[in-house]
Amino acid sequence: MSRTVEHFTTAAAALSFRTGCWIDGRFLPAHDNARFETINPATGEVLADIARGKAADIDLAVASGRKAFRSRVWSGMTPAGRKTILLRLAQLLRDHLEEMALLDTLDVGKPIADTLSIDVPGAADILQWHAEALDKIYDEIAPTGGRDLAMIRKVPLGVIGVVVPWNFPLDLAIWKIAPALAVGNSVVLKPAEQSPLSALRLAELAAEAGLPEGVLNVVPGLGHEAGQALGLHQDVDCLAFTGSTETGKRFLRYAGESNLKPVWLETGGKSPSLVFPDADLEAAAEKAAWGIFFNQGQICSANSRLLVHESLAEDMIARLKSKAEALAPGNPLDPATLLGPMVSNEHADRVAGFIQSGREHAHLVAGGSQISVGRSRAYVQPTVFANVPSDCLLAREEIFGPVLAIQTFKDEDHAVALANDTVYGLAASLWTRDLGRALSLSERLEAGTISVNTVDALSPMTPFGGLKQSGYGRDLSLHSFDKYTALKTIWVKY
Repeated sequence: MSRTVEHFTTAAAALSFRTGCWIDGRFLPAHDNARFETINPATGEVLADIARGKAADIDLAVASGRKAFRSRVWSGMTPAGRKTILLRLAQLLRDHLEEMALLDTLDVGKPIADTLSIDVPGAADILQWHAEALDKIYDEIAPTGGRDLAMIRKVPLGVIGVVVPWNFPLDLAIWKIAPALAVGNSVVLKPAEQSPLSALRLAELAAEAGLPEGVLNVVPGLGHEAGQALGLHQDVDCLAFTGSTETGKRFLRYAGESNLKPVWLETGGKSPSLVFPDADLEAAAEKAAWGIFFNQGQICSANSRLLVHESLAEDMIARLKSKAEALAPGNPLDPATLLGPMVSNEHADRVAGFIQSGREHAHLVAGGSQISVGRSRAYVQPTVFANVPSDCLLAREEIFGPVLAIQTFKDEDHAVALANDTVYGLAASLWTRDLGRALSLSERLEAGTISVNTVDALSPMTPFGGLKQSGYGRDLSLHSFDKYTALKTIWVKY
């Protein structure tokens, strides 16, 4: 029998939340005992009071990570040993599937159907992939000749700061900590203040898997306190960040003001989906709806701009109107719900502001309303605008909500010009049956991933990241290990 909303409601009520900072293998209160609330956006109710880490707590966590790194309890372990522990952690995520899924569903409003089938299994799979890959990374020998041996080693950097957003709390934490830990670093993770619960439970499961004390520390807190302290810290060797472009620029300034730590950024997006007359229009419409409405549109690579050939405009607008109106926001603990609330009332207000602005410049096709349920006003209808001018906020700003902007193009050159007319370059989709067009336009589109006849193609085998102001960091694939290692040359004369 499939699980019901009553089952998940009962299971959620029975959860025990971890609320302290996880430092040196144990939960601690914040240094000054400060706390902040994490709120269920579906109800507006407080879930828990969480330790509000600040600079003193970051100092303690970094010192713990440095001590573990220098002791070589983890960095000096054989690759096979690290692999075993990380694989054990991946299995623990699977063993605690429902618990971890509920934590993210409660914290950020993600539908339980998604966290159960996509988020937690995906996090476990990506952790397993990096664990399986770590003992297949080889060092090099330079062809010096003579009585010289020049070895080029890939060595861990030391203490890695990781700052992740709230839209995929567990997944994006794993994207960064998996390769960082795999190559032998220590990690200090700062989860988003809206979504600390799964990160704190992850740390506890990592200890259960056998990760040594101090190798993974988690400090919840506010961005301008804990996040800033991590960015400015003189003893953090590298910082990996996913979030807004504005905040990413701030971390670059922090690096310049402190120790010139490398900062790997994956930031905003305004991704286009281009539909040509020879495309499978129903498939394109179905994926266009998924590409903007999945996760309530709270995805950096969401295909928020639909660019259609002018001959298709009426047809595609009708298809998207129908698909948007078939989706209704609902209780995220109901397995039938496809669309939950936004992460907070404040974020829903921001999205509603963009919708109101859009009404003044474009044609509202579907949706457009913000919905209140009890103390929550975080629900926003799937919204579609047509006839969107290129200089309109709908076409230029990252809304981070379920709002689709439809524009038309005349020919290939016009389509590419519209697609590239953005400061972002994270992803793009292209719909055509013409292989030559697909390949030639893929070369011209300015984005880190081009998905042909699909949307947001993703795998741990391929790198994820962007161009322009979408940042330059790459998560996933073998390339993800590069961020967390340095090349060291050891030259021996004999």
